[in-house]
Amino acid sequence: MGKPTGFMEYGRELPTRRPVPVRLLDWREVYEPFPPDKTATQAARCMDCGIPFCNNGCPLGNLIPEWNDLVYRGDWDRAIERLHSTNNFPEFTGRLCPAPCEASCVLGINADPVTIKQIEVETIDRAWERGRVVPVAPARVTGKRVAVVGSGPAGLAAAQQLTRAGHAVTVYERADRIGGLLRYGIPEFKMEKAVLARRLAQMEAEGTRFRPGVDVGRDLPTDRLLGEHDAVVLAGGSTLARELPVPGRELSGVHQAMEYLPLANRVQEGDLAEPPITAAGKDVVIIGGGDTGADCLGTAHRQGARSVHQLEIMPRPPDHRADLNPWPTWPLVFRTSSAHEEGGERLYAVTTTELVGGPDGVVATLRGHEVALVAGSGPPVFEPVPDSQFEIPTQLVLLALGFVGPERAGLLEDLGVELDARGNVARGPDWQTSVPGVFACGDMGRGQSLIVWAISEGRAAAAAVDAFLMGSTLLPAAITPTSRPV
Repeated sequence: MGKPTGFMEYGRELPTRRPVPVRLLDWREVYEPFPPDKTATQAARCMDCGIPFCNNGCPLGNLIPEWNDLVYRGDWDRAIERLHSTNNFPEFTGRLCPAPCEASCVLGINADPVTIKQIEVETIDRAWERGRVVPVAPARVTGKRVAVVGSGPAGLAAAQQLTRAGHAVTVYERADRIGGLLRYGIPEFKMEKAVLARRLAQMEAEGTRFRPGVDVGRDLPTDRLLGEHDAVVLAGGSTLARELPVPGRELSGVHQAMEYLPLANRVQEGDLAEPPITAAGKDVVIIGGGDTGADCLGTAHRQGARSVHQLEIMPRPPDHRADLNPWPTWPLVFRTSSAHEEGGERLYAVTTTELVGGPDGVVATLRGHEVALVAGSGPPVFEPVPDSQFEIPTQLVLLALGFVGPERAGLLEDLGVELDARGNVARGPDWQTSVPGVFACGDMGRGQSLIVWAISEGRAAAAAVDAFLMGSTLLPAAITPTSRPV
């Protein structure tokens, strides 16, 4: 815990976001620096709550009260040791995780929860600044070779753990740079890619080998993959985007979010002078109200969109927890991200019925109507609201509707791995697929989920691989493939 009475003395405080007119002129992260003394004050709010539900709320099992106490006492070196003991990449989760730990914070029962996520990112960033993050060389070399397919957070976590266990690890990535969604899915204003680059440099210094631009199953035949490695970890993510089955979907100017977002990131990488798909001067409609939709929103603002509407089929969440959504469950409440703060209009309880094109074949109008959610159990059912039709002028429609599973063609079909009822790669209790020596972790096996789950699964799968190769393992494995968020 921090200060015994800290939760009564101090209120919740977060870094100030840079003024909207200023931050829209660049792609830097949106937050102002947060002084160390303020971070220590926030850590002082951590209670002596007896049972730290935050640990259970975090899929990584982060030792949150322990590093909160150390930060409060100014012992930053031991704080980063505690943080790294359960999380390979706190600089990623501290920026990108929605913080289920905070939803489980005991203080959150009747007050604002501890700023766990902010304390986490300040601890790791301070460690980088002070040279406390260094390569960790393996104590032994096993002579075993492991291939990790996919370089998102799950693949990187598995690779780092296995490298430190002494195995020769090669990470294959079909994109031209390492990082997966961290590289091309997350906008620069949420996480500058220098944050990714410094961690990849550490991993290379530890001995992990990266091979970008290799589409396994095509550029590297599957039989060679299996023949050249003693174990394979599948961490390719859930990349099949959910479609919008309405008339006009085929029109020019209608794109999936993951067609749009990587191009903006490539401009920041210096690959392109201008993105081929841009919101500049256009009326933009984003279909989907989740994090990916917010990423599209912030990107459209920075590209100079004329107007932006974001559509969500679900009703507007309440401002506070409903009676049927008690602590410590995830709070289904209305949230405003930095991108929403920058502008645009959000429409709830609406659905799209048609996209209408102009004479040039480019989308010109979105037609839709309001819907009412029918009460009951099972999948949501919506009924149209009479006389609620609307039209929105648009020249760019972005589909941020989520993902439905991994791509089957190529590697998965060649391997012949079994899929579960949801179309994801099936895993046993040992994280192994139906193909001996082939393991799966992250969204490829779990389905679309959070970055913190990806890292947790990567770590657990690495322990399973190490045990498979060596007969036993000292790597931590706190979760199973069937674990679900609390």
